[in-house]
Amino acid sequence: MDQQKLRNLVFEKTGVKVDSNDPIFALVALNETVLAETVERHVALIDAATAQLGAQVQQLLEASDRYRQLHPASASNPGATPAAAALTAPSPAQPATWRGSDQRLIVGACAIALLSALLTVSLQWLFSR
Repeated sequence: MDQQKLRNLVFEKTGVKVDSNDPIFALVALNETVLAETVERHVALIDAATAQLGAQVQQLLEASDRYRQLHPASASNPGATPAAAALTAPSPAQPATWRGSDQRLIVGACAIALLSALLTVSLQWLFSR
């Protein structure tokens, strides 16, 4: 925390000169501490959710491998069932393409993520006042 920079910023915005011994700097330090702890908590929660998601992806991959081992005929014939077609990867000669429904899902997920982020930041701003 650069006190001189903060003093200049306060003066530029409000025209009020703040002394470097002003108690307001204690509030700034307290705010920095609370913000750092909050960010650390959020990072820990995001890390935990990421680890949980990674474990779920790993379980899905293992289940896919077990399915292919149990049903080798459907894995070699991708058109056999919709489930088998979903589990087989496209061949290099057949590049993956986006279907319209995939694009709509991705756009919807992005919109929900943006709205969630906006709501989170707005509520955090509201409660910090």
